[in-house]
Amino acid sequence: MTTTTTTPPAGQRSSLLNIVSQPQVKSLLSEAKQRFAEEEGVSFRSVNGHFKKPYEHDFTAPQRGHTTLLFGGMTFRHEHLLAGVFESLGYKTAVVPTPNVNAFQLGKEYGNNGQCNPTYFTVGNLVQYVQHLRDVEGKSTQEIIDGYVFLTAGACGPCRFGMYEAEYRLALRNAGFDGFRVLLFQQKGGLKQGDLEAGLKMDLDFFMGMLNAFNAGDLLNEVANQVRAFETTPGATDKALAESTEFMYQVMKSKRPAKLEGKVADLVSSRGKKTFDIAEQAIKFLDQLTTDDYLEPLRQVSRRLDAVEVDRLQPKPIVKVTGEFWAQTTEGDGNFNMFRFLTSEGAEIIVEPIATWIAYMLWQTKIKARDRKDLVEKGEEPKWYELGKRAQIEATYLKKRAIAKFADTVFRREYSRMVEALGGTAHEIVDMDEMEALAHDFYHSRSEGGEGHLEVAKNIYYSHKYYAHMVLSLKPFGCMPSTQSDGAQSAVVNRYKDMIFLPIETSGEGEINAHSRVQMALGEAKARAKREFAEVLESLPYSLEELRAYVDLNPELKRPLYKFPRKTPKVVGTAAHFAIHLTERMQAEGIRPSRATTNANAVAAQ
Repeated sequence: MTTTTTTPPAGQRSSLLNIVSQPQVKSLLSEAKQRFAEEEGVSFRSVNGHFKKPYEHDFTAPQRGHTTLLFGGMTFRHEHLLAGVFESLGYKTAVVPTPNVNAFQLGKEYGNNGQCNPTYFTVGNLVQYVQHLRDVEGKSTQEIIDGYVFLTAGACGPCRFGMYEAEYRLALRNAGFDGFRVLLFQQKGGLKQGDLEAGLKMDLDFFMGMLNAFNAGDLLNEVANQVRAFETTPGATDKALAESTEFMYQVMKSKRPAKLEGKVADLVSSRGKKTFDIAEQAIKFLDQLTTDDYLEPLRQVSRRLDAVEVDRLQPKPIVKVTGEFWAQTTEGDGNFNMFRFLTSEGAEIIVEPIATWIAYMLWQTKIKARDRKDLVEKGEEPKWYELGKRAQIEATYLKKRAIAKFADTVFRREYSRMVEALGGTAHEIVDMDEMEALAHDFYHSRSEGGEGHLEVAKNIYYSHKYYAHMVLSLKPFGCMPSTQSDGAQSAVVNRYKDMIFLPIETSGEGEINAHSRVQMALGEAKARAKREFAEVLESLPYSLEELRAYVDLNPELKRPLYKFPRKTPKVVGTAAHFAIHLTERMQAEGIRPSRATTNANAVAAQ
């Protein structure tokens, strides 16, 4: 049977439109629309004009004394050290606790649908915290709105990170805290932050303090992971780490910004405010580069951590953790408590420092200056004979590149100084040009969003250069940049056949399934680490018992910050490198081998 549709002649209304226009039908539709609006909380009124950002209450300098600055979203150590920095600058601070599953559920309840789980966790966590202030500590809603502000990062790009600010405000409004202040500093911002400088003074002291806190937090995390994997007394590393973190917090809190004082200040200020500001910033910068204000305390921390006894003659797989920034950094339910799980399953982990992300942003500045060097407005392209214009373009480019290079060099220098102060066992910041060269054929290095090409680059870097047995990539469910990266990783794994790479999508649920998948991949990495250790021992003249006996006679070998080279090609594991080093020491001391058992049997028994 064929159905035909007849189109009414031009100018003639259809019968349906005639029905809808009847007063009785109009009344019924109006009543239904009103009822639906009340039940579902929607509005059918027409919207005229452009969207306007909701009014944001100011945070001004006079409010600092009675306003608490809230922040969070990183590891506890980063946040605790950052609190010390802010307090040294005169701010009242409070750290929002590590997000849990309840925070995730609150984020879903009060926020928009379709967000990634870092959004739900962090947004819900802030709502959970202000609800705690109201329901447990007894503060009124208005007291909380007037007495607290939340500081968070912002960015743009192909990811929902750019919507976090709006999500915080929406969830707070829906939870009954409309008007709560959310302060934003941009991922691509600098010292000039416009209207935010009134209450939150983003000057050189602010940013240098943040970088010092980030670097110290990175290194405390990395060294603690190195020690925890081989500790002989369970919990000893965590105890030393907690004491060290609190000690460094007090150091950060007591640090006073360098400034011009006395007669020198009077002399410089007589030349004008601009001259005084330049001179004072130079003093602050030199103070950062030349003093040991953070290095000497880190040396004390290294001595505390070095008191933990370790046994490195245990073959353990090294797992490099990469992925989306928040998922690879947080230490709670947001990534299924993955760091603790990996350690409990017998892995040595290498976590990703925030320093890599900062170095990546500096690299982007340098690369963009090169890519855009010859871009000019249409009609303003210099002619071949306009040498002055060409020279000006080249000079502008060289200046931008030099500034980015200088900033990167200084940043890496300061990080390296902290590495050495903390015992010298932590990794240096990876070279960004090398990372570009490794990843570009698989993932275009100009594709931004998240960590760009770095996820692919890190997989190749740590696997192909024998720094890790396995790479675990943690990312939120539905994260577009990380999903794109996973698509490229299939080509990477096909090229490098021996690598063990596992991507895990995180959410508020599915922890058991994620842990099960990690266990399966980790089983292969464990077998590889044990096989490697057995092969190394079979090539050595000493038995495992002789190596252990030598360690017992030399207590410094049980110290976690004892440094030994990792120079043998294609050897990954700490235990294998340590056994090679022990052999070299024993041979240098003239100790003769006497094998009583085979090393293969000894390794199998571990």
